[in-house]
Amino acid sequence: MMTSCLGSGSPHHQMTRESGRRSEMGISQSSRQSYFLSVCFCSDNSGTTDGLAAALKKLDPEDGEQMMEYFKTQALLSREKALLQASVRDQKKLLVENAKLKQDIEQLRGQLQENQKRRTAKALLSQVPPPPRVSPALTKADTAAPTNHPPPSATLTEGRDRPSRRRRGERKARPKSEPLPLEAESRIDASRLDLRVGKFLSIRRHPLAEAMSVQEVDVGESCPRTIVSKLGGVEDLDELQGSLGVFLCNVKASKMRGVVSQGRLLCCSTSDVSVELLAPPADSTPGDRITFLNYPGEPDRELPSKQKIWELLQPDLQVDGKGVANYKGCGFEVKGKGLCRAPSLTNCTIR
Repeated sequence: MMTSCLGSGSPHHQMTRESGRRSEMGISQSSRQSYFLSVCFCSDNSGTTDGLAAALKKLDPEDGEQMMEYFKTQALLSREKALLQASVRDQKKLLVENAKLKQDIEQLRGQLQENQKRRTAKALLSQVPPPPRVSPALTKADTAAPTNHPPPSATLTEGRDRPSRRRRGERKARPKSEPLPLEAESRIDASRLDLRVGKFLSIRRHPLAEAMSVQEVDVGESCPRTIVSKLGGVEDLDELQGSLGVFLCNVKASKMRGVVSQGRLLCCSTSDVSVELLAPPADSTPGDRITFLNYPGEPDRELPSKQKIWELLQPDLQVDGKGVANYKGCGFEVKGKGLCRAPSLTNCTIR
């Protein structure tokens, strides 16, 4: 009995019992945390959370509230993670749908272009006049008329003149029968304009019109072009010499008060008094072509005067609120160098 009592009260025995209690408390505490965490993840009712809080306080009065707050934060984090995963899935689905819609739009655009080409081809074929028909009354009258044999010299001269007349007629008829390209006829947009960067070599007043000026311009060709334009807002013409501008180079040459103009100088204005020249990018060189990103294509060699292409496109040539020259929202661009702008005017027309 003495040995058993002494053994039970020895320090070594007390330490082993204390470590056993701590291990049991740690196991029970971890199991309780996992149990309550699973309950918090699965339940959303306020009554359940209140009951859990009360149970935790009974089991562990000191750390019950902290454990409950920890469980709540873990539950909120798990919900946010689930919502993020769902949003990522939805975003991937939307990207796939957008790609499919873009493919459908490109296919429809190609079909529309083909239909437009077919319509223009039919319209051109319908405009070709049919060959003239010889009426039977004329043929009968020709056969019934008496044949007067002319002298041989007259027949020889007529025989020589007839083929020459036919050849002249054929030469006159050939340009009329030649159809224009379908693509040039079908599209009416800014890609048909041959816009280039030009440099003022010399500028002087028009001898017959004070409001006009005559410029010699380098547009990247072997010889400079002569262009006549009206510069209402520019007083000192010498300041323009050596500067750059934007020129339309495929208009038909025409006389303006006795001087032949071989192009058109583009400027922007809000009225006849406030006029500014369009300024190309600083790195531009004479002859650089101005293009439009949304309207690809090669320009015409010469704009047909009957179709009035410039008059149709001019209302859509404007300067926006940022001072950028554009056609239907697409900027005047020199590839690799920048956009053409107005020096100070905004929200005005280009002419």
